[in-house]
Amino acid sequence: MPRMKLQKVLPMAYAPVLALETYARKNNDRRLYELVKIRASEINQCHFCIAMHTRDALKHGESQERISALAGDWRAADLWTEAEAAALAYTDEATRLGEGGVTDAVWDDLVQHFGEKGAGHLIMAVVAINAWNRIGISTGLTADDL
Repeated sequence: MPRMKLQKVLPMAYAPVLALETYARKNNDRRLYELVKIRASEINQCHFCIAMHTRDALKHGESQERISALAGDWRAADLWTEAEAAALAYTDEATRLGEGGVTDAVWDDLVQHFGEKGAGHLIMAVVAINAWNRIGISTGLTADDL
């Protein structure tokens, strides 16, 4: 059982995060969107979000092999298109945000494959899942809460 249900305690604060999520879902390819969500959730170890987005990815036709590869060194698996690899590399760097932030090479590859507008849509998806991961982890959500 979670520590709190934030949407009930602070509905006015929860609503903008939900609106960002709705925007990101509507403006990204659904399968890629789920892969990005799973990858960020794996990095952050948000088991609630991993379970939810794995379920949704499978529902949208994603393979278990590709989903499983996201838990480790996804680059080692020859399973991704160049565009997917660019999105996943961006997800890794934007989720971890070290001192250097997102490198120029990763940024340039993202924009090359998606254009500025598409890159912007992916940024919103990564921002949204990182917010959800922090909400889920800090409030104690688990996969059993789905």
